[in-house]
Amino acid sequence: MNEHLLQFIWQHQYYHVQGLTTTTGSPLQILHHGQLNHHQGPDFFNGRLRLDGIVLAGTIELHLRTSDWNRHGHSHDAHYRNVILHVVWEHDRELNQTIPVLELRNRIPRILLERYRKLLEQPEQLPCRNLLDRVPELTWVHWKERLVVERLLLRQEKVQELLHRNRRHWEETCWQLLARNFGLPLNADAFEAIAATLPVALLSRHRQQIQQLEALLLGQAGLLETAGTDPYVILLHREYHYLRRKYGLQPAPVLLQFARMRPAHFPTVRLAQLAMLFQQSGRIFSDLSAADSLDEMKRLLRVTANDFWHRHYTLTEKSAFQPKQLGEVMVNALLINAVLPLLFAYAAENRNAALREKIPDYLQQLPKESNRVLRIWQESGVANKNAFDSQALLQLYKHYCSKGNCLSCSVGHAVLKPFTPASES
Repeated sequence: MNEHLLQFIWQHQYYHVQGLTTTTGSPLQILHHGQLNHHQGPDFFNGRLRLDGIVLAGTIELHLRTSDWNRHGHSHDAHYRNVILHVVWEHDRELNQTIPVLELRNRIPRILLERYRKLLEQPEQLPCRNLLDRVPELTWVHWKERLVVERLLLRQEKVQELLHRNRRHWEETCWQLLARNFGLPLNADAFEAIAATLPVALLSRHRQQIQQLEALLLGQAGLLETAGTDPYVILLHREYHYLRRKYGLQPAPVLLQFARMRPAHFPTVRLAQLAMLFQQSGRIFSDLSAADSLDEMKRLLRVTANDFWHRHYTLTEKSAFQPKQLGEVMVNALLINAVLPLLFAYAAENRNAALREKIPDYLQQLPKESNRVLRIWQESGVANKNAFDSQALLQLYKHYCSKGNCLSCSVGHAVLKPFTPASES
């Protein structure tokens, strides 16, 4: 037993409520268990009870043992002056106070304690994997809706941090956020750092020259240290060193990763595609935020790198002809991880409820994602039909399952629920 579990049991009334008495034998009836307090003070506020026929209203404090009251220094704490009931797992001693005490040790179903113990000891990546058939479909529906909003709110915080660094400049923030996601999974930090050295205003001056955009991005990435022998690479090298002197640029202090990735994901290719994206839409955020549909956003993001890259994955070696178009999977990933969170944050900033409500709908229109975590859910029989489901399940795994937060999870509640108090005999 721990206090978190005891709070969970009290909050959801998962104990035998008939014939309650205090430790001194006084008849007790709980009229309202109160609301969980997440701040300083007693565990529950707005509680109501009937003790010896008298109705009392106030706060309720929970401890594993009665003696914890003194151990935690509540006797001299003004926050605890309005406590009307002390709920404990074990009544280990009498205290010199008038607050009634309710012991729950013999009133909690053993099946709940046993399930909770098994969840904590479960070596599986999903502790409740073998109990998921107990979870009603409606529980999943409501829980996924909340998880998606939680995930969007967390990403909104990150957008706000980036926006603050960029002095409330949405175009700059969009540019850096897109750049970061072009670099996923291994070069995200590096790509964001590169984009931060190239302000939108500077790039806009060279928007009509794709070679100059490529030269700026590749040069700031440290990929144009030598000119090589290819005429196009020599051109990029010359353009970059001219622009570097002109603007006093300092290359980003990054080391790009090429290992363990497919050639189509090489940072050289991604930077060339990023340059083309900027050329096609110099005001990327304005265009994306004005889009009326997901398809329109996809058209804005679906770019193909300059002709040189059709026969190259790097600056030094030729390859078979293959146009370097941004694939559908990558476009969808940009929408899920960059564009939609950005628009969600923008909607919140501008109190645009209509745009904010569109974001979950857009996620439902996008195909499901696939990775190691989502395959675990799929193998466990949990539906992953679209990006909405994927984002919900990723949030659930990262912030609940992997941290053992079963008591804060609606799925955990469903598998732990021992009985329905209303039907208790």
